[in-house]
Amino acid sequence: MAATGVLPFIRGVDLSGNDFKGGYFPDHVKAMTSLRWLKLNRTGLCYLPEELSSLQKLEHLSVSHNNLTTLHGELSGLPCLRAIVARANSLKNSGVPDDIFQLDDLSVLDLSYNQLTECPRELENAKNMLVLNLGHNSIDNIPNQLFINLTDLLYLDLSENTLESLPPQMRRLVHLQTLILNNNPLLHAQLRQLPAMTALQTLHLRNTQRTQSNLPTSLEGLTNLADVDLACNELSRVPECLYTLSSLRRLNLSSNQISELSLCIDQWTQLETLNLSRNQLTSLPSAICKLIKLKKLYLNSNKLDFDGIPSGIGKLTSLEEFMAANNNLELIPESLCRCTKLKKLVLNKNRLVTLPETIHFLTDVEILDVRENPNLVMPPKPVDKTSEWYNIDFSLQNQLRLAGASPATVAAAAAGSGAKDPTARKTRLRKRKDSAAQDDQAKQVLKGMSDVAEEKNKKLEENGDMKYTDPKTRRWDQSLEKPQLNYSEFFTEDVGQIPGVSVWQIENFVPTLVDEAFNGKFYEADCYIVLKTFLDDNGSLTWEIYYWIGQEATLDKKASAAIHAVNLRNYLGAECRTVREEMGDESEEFSQVFDHEISYIEGGSASGFYTVEDAQYITRLYRVYGKKNIKLEPVTLKAASLDPRFVFLLDNGLEISVWRGSQATLSSTTKARLFAEKINKNERKGKAEITLLSQSQEPPEFWEVLGGQPEEIKANVPDDFQPAKPKLYKVGLGLGYLELPQINYKLSVEHQKRPKVDLLPEMRLLQSLLDTKAVYILDCWSDVFIWVGRKSPRLVRAAALKLGQELCSMLHRPKHAMVIRNLEGTECQVFKSKFKNWDDVLKVDYTRNAESVLQAKGLAGKVKKDTEKKDQMKADLTALFLPRQPPMALTEAEQLMEEWNEDLDGMEGFVLEGKKFARLPEEEFGHFHTQDCYVFLCRYWVPVEYEDEAEEKKKKKSGGKGDGEGGEDEEEEDEEEKQPEEDFQCIVYFWQGREASNMGWLTFTFSLQKKFESLFPGKLEVVRMTQQQENPKFLSHFKRKFIIHKGKRKSKDNNLQPSLYHVRTNGSALCTRCIQINTDSCLLNSEFCFILKVPFESTDNQGIVYTWVGRAADPEEAKLAEDIMNHMFDDSYSKQVINEGEEPENFFWVGIGGQKAYDEDADYMKYSRLFRCSNEKGYFAVSEKCSDFCQDDLADDDIMLLDNGREVYMWVGTQTSQVEIKLSLKACQVYIQHMRSKAAEHPRKLRLVRKGNEPHPFTRCFHAWGVFRKPPA
Repeated sequence: MAATGVLPFIRGVDLSGNDFKGGYFPDHVKAMTSLRWLKLNRTGLCYLPEELSSLQKLEHLSVSHNNLTTLHGELSGLPCLRAIVARANSLKNSGVPDDIFQLDDLSVLDLSYNQLTECPRELENAKNMLVLNLGHNSIDNIPNQLFINLTDLLYLDLSENTLESLPPQMRRLVHLQTLILNNNPLLHAQLRQLPAMTALQTLHLRNTQRTQSNLPTSLEGLTNLADVDLACNELSRVPECLYTLSSLRRLNLSSNQISELSLCIDQWTQLETLNLSRNQLTSLPSAICKLIKLKKLYLNSNKLDFDGIPSGIGKLTSLEEFMAANNNLELIPESLCRCTKLKKLVLNKNRLVTLPETIHFLTDVEILDVRENPNLVMPPKPVDKTSEWYNIDFSLQNQLRLAGASPATVAAAAAGSGAKDPTARKTRLRKRKDSAAQDDQAKQVLKGMSDVAEEKNKKLEENGDMKYTDPKTRRWDQSLEKPQLNYSEFFTEDVGQIPGVSVWQIENFVPTLVDEAFNGKFYEADCYIVLKTFLDDNGSLTWEIYYWIGQEATLDKKASAAIHAVNLRNYLGAECRTVREEMGDESEEFSQVFDHEISYIEGGSASGFYTVEDAQYITRLYRVYGKKNIKLEPVTLKAASLDPRFVFLLDNGLEISVWRGSQATLSSTTKARLFAEKINKNERKGKAEITLLSQSQEPPEFWEVLGGQPEEIKANVPDDFQPAKPKLYKVGLGLGYLELPQINYKLSVEHQKRPKVDLLPEMRLLQSLLDTKAVYILDCWSDVFIWVGRKSPRLVRAAALKLGQELCSMLHRPKHAMVIRNLEGTECQVFKSKFKNWDDVLKVDYTRNAESVLQAKGLAGKVKKDTEKKDQMKADLTALFLPRQPPMALTEAEQLMEEWNEDLDGMEGFVLEGKKFARLPEEEFGHFHTQDCYVFLCRYWVPVEYEDEAEEKKKKKSGGKGDGEGGEDEEEEDEEEKQPEEDFQCIVYFWQGREASNMGWLTFTFSLQKKFESLFPGKLEVVRMTQQQENPKFLSHFKRKFIIHKGKRKSKDNNLQPSLYHVRTNGSALCTRCIQINTDSCLLNSEFCFILKVPFESTDNQGIVYTWVGRAADPEEAKLAEDIMNHMFDDSYSKQVINEGEEPENFFWVGIGGQKAYDEDADYMKYSRLFRCSNEKGYFAVSEKCSDFCQDDLADDDIMLLDNGREVYMWVGTQTSQVEIKLSLKACQVYIQHMRSKAAEHPRKLRLVRKGNEPHPFTRCFHAWGVFRKPPA
């Protein structure tokens, strides 16, 4: 294969898992001169290939799990090399060259799991070393000079060696964060170096012969130490130095001789895991109950009895695992059952007699192990009394009736009257007298509204022509006289009368009904009409009509689809629009019609103007293997490839043969037949002929394809045959480089938790790994597949095709190996079979027939809407009954953001400083302040023609075009597209902070706006926005980094105090904002991310910034919060990402003003809705605000209804009328009753709220709630 020229641009490639034994190594690697990283793990290498010498820019080399005995060769000649990972090889002392340590940039060296007996010579010369792993060797001595130069080490692993002492120079490792010394004798090591390692976070000293005498007396300076492992030593008690470690999170003291614990353990306030198994403990101190963050407590193989476990252990509310096997327990404290989060309770090999009855209330327990307790009697389950609460009417009337009260008393209770109170009656009468005037006013308003409606109805009845001339009652298109046409030759009588989906394919200008089994499968060169019929809330038939245009469809098919879609609408009398859908750009509504399972098939049917040439197919032979899910392995197209133990599939285009060997199973034959059916249906338009053949019964045509009949068919497949493991590469493209990393699909996809090792070989690829915006290469050795996502960039597609060709040619493969391109939605069945559960079943409904579907009576008469009824409505509550707007999918929001930013040609920013607008530096784009006003001038490219106009032009041209005029017309269209005079538009966005005055707007209208209008006459649009009410298109230009600070832009006071920012997304990723809120820990929430800045009074370090990630926060939002932190603050700040529960006391809680209780969930985000009740239209109406609502949407002269999933708040402004209040209360009750019927599991309660007295459950539904904005001056 000829060189594609793409190799010099590859920056990284992962060739792990290939077989490079016997000195074979692809020569193509020499041409990858720009390579920065290279992975050759598990490739069988015995020595480093000489081709590495050409990779002068190589920085990272990984050669793990090979058979290397030496690293001598080309490494020292690679000047940019930074990391060498050579773990799990057969390296000896002489195999590590000295000269690699002269490399200036070498910072990572991993030589673990080898055969070294001493430290590599000259290692001390690698002065920039950061990570050093020499574990699992046989090193017995560390030279003193090693740590004189290696002072920047962050990670040091010397475990599993034979070290007896450590050099005193280790105290120089002040930056070291991880030190692992497990399983070394260390007889003479006193570890006096430890207190000097102040940055240490992890310290593992398992099986190092530690006693009380050879540990430091104090480790108080190690404030960051969080993980300590002292298991398998000779400790008789907990070392005193451990009690000073206040940040400790994990402590392992198992397999020692500890007989008691000190009361000082309450110092470990952050401890989460404590392992005290295999010691001599007889009791636990009561102080252990103060470790409220403890999640895992292991006490196996001690001498504990019932009295040895403190009764207050139930205070460990975070406890998830309690293991006390092999002790002397006869009972366990009942308080242990108050640890409601317990998931694992292990009590086997004890002397248990019984367990507390409350053990049955631990609903989260997954493992309860009480084996080998011979006298154990489990307590009986408590009687379920909850059933007594069901099916009982607790209303006051029913309970009085059951109690034998008189009918008069029951009737009085139903009417709402109770015991009479003379004083209360007088109070009610006095209030009624005071409100009489207001009631009269309300009656007058309602009477006026009724009179207006009655007069309007009379006019309509008296003059029937009014309904045609009044534009308010009828749309323009309803007044047009439509000709009476007969569409029965195209559509049957019952079309659209039964709920469901019908699809027509355009053939020779006429729609042809498609079989239901093929719904959702579209040919690229065809056009379709799709009708969705469903019943609305009133039981009336409603329709949605789409016409789908294939990418390769001809003009006559496009026109016919559009015309017949309108004909179908006229035939049904539907009022819906006909919606155009284009291949690869389908709307969300269209995709939902087919449950998001749309697929494309290459080719199409003949049209009225054009004929279709027969597709060319490559003949291939596949061996079928596998039991549960069959797989296909391509083999040479020869008769010698057949094996009597297997089934083979011969794909010869429109003839597919399934050949069954004499020893093959019937199950494999059946599955191969189904596979052939899928190929025929999805790739051959159902035109292929499928033939079943048995051995020795083959026709001559079969042997002719295979080159002749053999004398004998012999077994030729090895008994231990194992197919090559597929390797999935993701093609990465950057500025001038390509990358080809492998995706480790074994661990990352199928199991959230790490699976057992024996499960790994059976794992398969998943379709969810494939991203529509990317391109992948699947290397199956005998075939190389290139999968192209629909939304992938064009350059990546071109690069992937060349990389696939290079990958196919650089490795030893069989001659029949091919490079096969698959476009998303048109994948071939052989490619799909490589993935787990991708198209495993043919989805065909065999039960549906005309007799089983009965047509409902009277539906035909409900297809017309009576528009006059809308004018008779005295109140419009429609918004209350509409479903909540679903959140926009992240992919859809990103696509919309990408499209809007593609149209953006440039953006300039201005900010009001004093009385003039000054230019805003580009690095401050996305930063806004509540007391400032900003102006952004955005220039957008817009197409000269709209789609409809372009379509009309094409129709006109096709009408008068001869056979030879197509090229000229295309040239004319190209010339028209090259007219750039009117192909841009300018939009000026004016943004005003909540605390900014209106002077900014006035200044803008008299200065900048006039200037812009003179520069762009006729092309300027001005959009005014206030804080948190921004235009989504405007928000998209900041790519989710929209930050709002308190105060003014150049105020220095803000930098002296800690500041807290809340990152939140409302309904769509487009509406993501990071807003500064009050610095108060009670505003934290476990489902969100926050950014806290704690300033220092220092010149070289301005402060520390934390990104706080709640335990239930979205991982994507956590990554975004970290990006926002890096965007907001430069390197003069220390930055740290902390998870909830890992907050440092000294800066975080001090900076935020102390630790307080805060919300641990944000379920209200799933339910929150805001409605506005108003009579400004002349009648009472309820409208819903969009999901991105804010505090300033609470209009002072209206009533607002807020639903948070538990309560419905009726918020009353200060300027609302009594009429609005009464009508809104009725609307609120109607809404609650409606939601009770729709979502009985979430009953709502009514709450009344006046402006300025909002409770916390109300305010938390609004992002960055603060004091109400005063009317701007």
